[in-house]
Amino acid sequence: MNIVILAAGQGKRMYSDRPKVLHSLAGKALAAHVVDTARALSPRRLCIVYGHGGDAVRAALDAPDLSWVLQEPQLGTGHAVRQALPFLDGQGTTLVLYGDVPLIRVETLQRLIHAATGGVAVLTVELADAQGYGRIVRDSAGSIARIVEQKDASAEERSIREINTGIMALPTERLGEWLGRLSSDNAQREYYLTDVVGMAVEAGLPVRAARPEHEWEVLGVNSQAQLAELERIAQRALAEKLMEQGVRLADPARIDVRGELRCGRDVAIDVNCVFEGRVVLDDAVEIGPNCILKDARIGAGTRLAAFTHIEDAAVGVGGRIGPFARLRPGAELAEDVHVGNFVEIKKSTIAAHSKANHLAYIGDATIGRRVNIGAGTITCNYDGANKHRTVIEDDAFIGSDTQLVAPVTVGRGATLGAGTTLTKDAPPDSLTVSRVKQASIPGWKRPVKFRGQKTEDRGQ
Repeated sequence: MNIVILAAGQGKRMYSDRPKVLHSLAGKALAAHVVDTARALSPRRLCIVYGHGGDAVRAALDAPDLSWVLQEPQLGTGHAVRQALPFLDGQGTTLVLYGDVPLIRVETLQRLIHAATGGVAVLTVELADAQGYGRIVRDSAGSIARIVEQKDASAEERSIREINTGIMALPTERLGEWLGRLSSDNAQREYYLTDVVGMAVEAGLPVRAARPEHEWEVLGVNSQAQLAELERIAQRALAEKLMEQGVRLADPARIDVRGELRCGRDVAIDVNCVFEGRVVLDDAVEIGPNCILKDARIGAGTRLAAFTHIEDAAVGVGGRIGPFARLRPGAELAEDVHVGNFVEIKKSTIAAHSKANHLAYIGDATIGRRVNIGAGTITCNYDGANKHRTVIEDDAFIGSDTQLVAPVTVGRGATLGAGTTLTKDAPPDSLTVSRVKQASIPGWKRPVKFRGQKTEDRGQ
C-alpha cells in the first residue's frame, strides 16, 4: 500500500505566517497527527506533497520513512497526487490523506482500504449543512456515479447531503492513466482528484463508500475557529480515554493533554491542568487545580497543590508539592519530600524526607536526607559567568533567610542560624552563624515632617 498526504495548502484563512499543516493540535502539528496515523497502517511508501512553507514543513516532519514531493505551482488535488506517482509502488492500493484533517482514525482507514478491494473507495459522510463540500452523486441503483464539487454543482446536486471528505483509496496501477486524463475545465481551473471516480465507473470498476464512526474524524482546519473546535474535540476524546482507564477528572471539559499522559490507578486530576510532552502519574497521584506538568514523572501517592509548575523533573513516592511551587529541569525529588509555596528548585537532587516549605530557591544543589530548608533560603549558584554547586548533607538544618554562596558544603547534622551568609564550608554537627552584630541605640527618634512643609520642600 502507498499513502500520499497532501500538505501543500497555504491556509489563507488562518491569517498566519506559519504553514497551515504545522499549526498545533493537542501539542502536535496537524500534519504530524496524520503522519502518525499513516504509519500505523504500515505502508510500503509514505509520501508527503508539500508546497507553501515547504522548508519549514520538511524541517518539522522529516524522517527516513518519508518521501517528499514539491507541488509548484499548486493546481489542485489531482495535480498534487500526480507529482507523487514516481515515488509510489506501482502495485496495490494508494490511500490519499490530507495534512489538515488530523483526527482521522486508523480503524476508519482500514475499513476504507477494505472497501477499495477490486476498485475505488471514497470516505463519505452525511451533513445537515453540506455547504462548501463536493457532493456524492449516485445513480438510480444507488451506486456512486461521480463526485461534483460545490462550485460546479447544479441546484439539484447542491441539495445532496452526502459529501466527499477527500479521503480516497485507489488502485495504483490505474492511477497514472486516470490522472493523465484529468482536465482543468471547471470553475476553479484545477485538476480534481475526484474526477477519477467517474473514470473508474466508466472502466466498470466498483466505487464503494465507507463511513467514519464519528463526523469529527473528517473535519479539516481552514481557520483559527475550526482549529479551536478540533482542539476541544481532541481533548474531549483524550479525557474520555483517561476516564475509561479509571482516572478521576473533576471536569473532563477542563483538561489539556498536549503530548502523552500515562496514569496509574486511582489518579485524580482537578480542573484547568495542562500536560505537555511525556508525563507519567503513578498510582494514587492527586493533581490540584491549575497545574502545569511537562516531561515529568510523579511518584505514587504524591499530591500536587494548586498552581504547581513542573518541567523536566521527577518527584518520588509520597511527595507534597505546592501550592505555587516550581520544579525546573533537572530537579529530582526522592520519597516524602515536601516543597511548599513559592519554592523554586532547579538542577538539584533532594533526598528522602527533606523539606523546603516556604519561599526558597534551590539551584545546582545536592540535598541529603531529613534536611530542613528554612523560609527565605537561597543557593547563590551563579557568579555572573559560571554555575557552582551547593552540598547539604543529611540531617542539616538551614535557618531562615540564609544565603549559601556556592561552591559550599554544609556538613552532616550541621545547623545554620537564621540570617547566615555562608561563604565557607559549615562543619558537621555544629552551629554556624554569620550575621552582623546586633546593636541598639537608646533614645533614637524617627524623623518627623515639619508642620505645613510640603514633601518636596524638605532638605531645601
